[in-house]
Amino acid sequence: MAEGDHERGIAANGYATSLSSNNVSYGKEEVFTLESLDPALNAKMHLVNNAIDEIGWTGYHYKLFVLNGFGYAVDSLLLLLQSIIQGQVNLQFSPPFKAGLTMALYIGLLLGALFWGLTADVIGRKWAFNVSLLICSVFTIAAGAAPTYNSLTFFIALSAFGGGGNLILDTTVFLEYLPSSKQWLLTLLACWWGIGQMVAGLIAWPFMSDYSCPTTGVCNDSNNRGWRYLMYTCGALVFLMSIARVTVIRLKETPKYCLGQNEDDKVAETLQWMATKYNRPCSLTAEQLRACGQVQTSTGAKGKLSVSEFTVHWKGLFLTRKLAKSTCLIWLSWTLIGLAYPLYNVFLPTYLATRGAQTGDSSNYTTWRNYAIVNMCGVWGPVLAGFLCNLPLLGRRGTMVLGALVTMVFFFAYTQVRTGAQNLGFNCAISFCLNIYYGTLYAYTPEVLPTAHRATGNGISVSFNRVMGIVSAVVGVYANTATPVPIYICAALYIVMAVVAAAFPFEPYGKRSA
Repeated sequence: MAEGDHERGIAANGYATSLSSNNVSYGKEEVFTLESLDPALNAKMHLVNNAIDEIGWTGYHYKLFVLNGFGYAVDSLLLLLQSIIQGQVNLQFSPPFKAGLTMALYIGLLLGALFWGLTADVIGRKWAFNVSLLICSVFTIAAGAAPTYNSLTFFIALSAFGGGGNLILDTTVFLEYLPSSKQWLLTLLACWWGIGQMVAGLIAWPFMSDYSCPTTGVCNDSNNRGWRYLMYTCGALVFLMSIARVTVIRLKETPKYCLGQNEDDKVAETLQWMATKYNRPCSLTAEQLRACGQVQTSTGAKGKLSVSEFTVHWKGLFLTRKLAKSTCLIWLSWTLIGLAYPLYNVFLPTYLATRGAQTGDSSNYTTWRNYAIVNMCGVWGPVLAGFLCNLPLLGRRGTMVLGALVTMVFFFAYTQVRTGAQNLGFNCAISFCLNIYYGTLYAYTPEVLPTAHRATGNGISVSFNRVMGIVSAVVGVYANTATPVPIYICAALYIVMAVVAAAFPFEPYGKRSA
């Protein structure tokens, strides 16, 4: 071993020993190590994880859970808003392409995921965290006032661009502050996704039931105001969330991002600030971090916002053969769920209405009542997933396999619906079980990506998801969603997702994010 490596080992091991002597056990391993590629980063990451575990869970984490959860809620709310209003918007404006809103939404989400994901590894997490919801709220309200179909699709796309990075930044920020004993909460964070769906469904129920034009006859702005009221209300709600993000908590740049930038003083300062504020111990010092050496693999040679910088973050996702396999399987999973989820959820109003017609009740009131109830059930899937993924028998991978297979069973069963009660019941079961898989995948993805390249890998993952959302919009136009064929496709996709989840090379249970 070289002399410098020997000194770094002494620094890291000495700090770990000092913690153990205080009767605190931080013997957990990281999900993976980069000892042979970047020993300084590997040693520093171990020290920072020890310090975060030493501080433990605080009031700061409670605030992060709620305020990061807002981003999850907004992402799902945006996805459902356009699916809720699309039918009435088409009646009013008679566009030549009926899935224009869906296309605009997913294009905005795609560009947002790439922009916020790639830049968050370059300029930091804090800036995007503070402004993304504000952009989203302004253009959601503007969409409600859109005078034409083209302007509506434009504002929908801009709103989606603002919210497109939420899934990336929220999991990244929350994980990079979490003590290892609480990493399962990253899965529970996805319950906010269900809350966003529930809020959209509950607000849509009265507005879309009482202020929508009939499917036949005249449909103009005077008798079709429901979708506008829905956009105004949800936009105002997102605006309040954006204000809360910059007033309730003054987010400091995450210590693990600063670590990758060789900002050792800032890392120590942030963790010492948290420890002091919440009266917790923290033994980490900047001197201990500097003793580990300089991080080598986190930045490009030509500075920020350069091609070389983005190339470094891309290559960082394939540093080892095992990490490359993990990255590719994660991207495949997001691609599959990107097709399966919209085929079901975006066209859920159609399924409910057509199945309602077959079972005797296709009224607006019943359709939107069922829509709200189904989305309320989805809240509890991630809650169960949070419990299951913390069981040694299942872990993250086992929870995803279980969630995917159970969802597949209910999808096949749904094709046999014959009564109104079955229609509602099976949709509730699908919504619940689907979010077990989805919620766990949300958490698993950042857990198994290297910190210095986490937002990039997460952003590309979500981008694959958004591309398939665009594909689903085209499928929705040319396929007959009143038949069970899309349901069979969804069921088959979940079988594949279960197989892919079982093949993931990393199991984060009992380990700390690297």
